[in-house]
Amino acid sequence: MMKSGKKCDGIVYSTEGGRMCPGCRQPIGQCACGKRPSAPVSDGVVRVSRETKGRNGKAVTVIRGLALDSAALVVLGGKLKTACGAGGTTKDGVIEVQGDHREQVIKLLAGQGWTVKRAGG
Repeated sequence: MMKSGKKCDGIVYSTEGGRMCPGCRQPIGQCACGKRPSAPVSDGVVRVSRETKGRNGKAVTVIRGLALDSAALVVLGGKLKTACGAGGTTKDGVIEVQGDHREQVIKLLAGQGWTVKRAGG
């Protein structure tokens, strides 16, 4: 299939299997080729910031720079959301917690041994 002059490489996400491996085109959990996406490269500093852009003025605490694979990131995101008593999401190597919980998140991550910086204003 052609899209704007480029060849499409196939499915990258399926509602049935979730994210797909770029090599063998199997769900990430069933990848056989070993080309599954790895943990993002990090400088070792976790940055915690507050964003409102694109969220109708509602604050979200954003945590970036965690050098964890997606499964460990989801687990850590769940722990942070539970500790803050808020909802949120984990996607593309970033944890988002609804509301302004920067101080609490910084304290929790520092307690786990991470080097944490407050980013932004």
